[in-house]
Amino acid sequence: MKNFIKVGSIFAIALGITLSMGGRTFADQHKNQVLNRIENKDKMVWGTKADTSLMGLMNIKTGQVEGFDVDVAKEITRRINPKAKPEFVQVTSGTRIPLLINGNIDAIIATMSITPERAKTVDFSNPYFKAGQSLMVKKSSEIKNINDVNNKSVTVLGVQGSTSVEVIKKRAPQARVLALADYATALSALKAGQGDVLTTDSGILAGMAKDDSSLKLVGGNFTHEPYGIAVKKDNPKLVKQVNQAIQAMQADGTYAKLMKKWFSGVPGMNWKEMAKL
Repeated sequence: MKNFIKVGSIFAIALGITLSMGGRTFADQHKNQVLNRIENKDKMVWGTKADTSLMGLMNIKTGQVEGFDVDVAKEITRRINPKAKPEFVQVTSGTRIPLLINGNIDAIIATMSITPERAKTVDFSNPYFKAGQSLMVKKSSEIKNINDVNNKSVTVLGVQGSTSVEVIKKRAPQARVLALADYATALSALKAGQGDVLTTDSGILAGMAKDDSSLKLVGGNFTHEPYGIAVKKDNPKLVKQVNQAIQAMQADGTYAKLMKKWFSGVPGMNWKEMAKL
């Protein structure tokens, strides 16, 4: 009887070890799947915006998405796997995370701010763009920074439901805030004189200012909301390689060249300062 109990105990221990090892093997198999896919297929599929000037915008002549995000993605792909070709899938703010989780894309580079809430669902790289809330005015405006906005005579334009509207109410409580349906409507209102300043993410404002010589950015960023590259969780090796690529781009001057290429012509934007991550 004692021998039976002893044999049974040994069997139970052995079974436990086997199951434990099997569990670890199963978990290991599900780690770094995205990087393995990139290496096996020699391509990296990126989710990018196609409606944001300077960052990711569809060129109707070529049918290709162009912008800072796209160029950064191409560089990172090359540095991760020289044989891999970058491919781009158009995403919106609402579709980008579901597409990533479902495996339709390998990474997101789409004006995506790093936030604690999003980090519960995806893993982020180190910042690749020094974004934050900023201000855009007409070139004739005397507004120079956020302090000038905190005045009862100033009307600030924003977009309904955006965090920028709530932030500006706190940072400039004396100003009148007018939240409109979308950025196109807010931009039209600014140009028509229905507001004194438009506030939102600096990356979005840069595209607007670049396309309209009557506008300029002022005051720099008054919040810190940098963009990051998002990847599916349980892919630490890919995150590490993306971070290494970003660091290498800064070290060899590639990052500064891309900043100059896309943002040197934006009135009121200091691209050299923006290039210092």
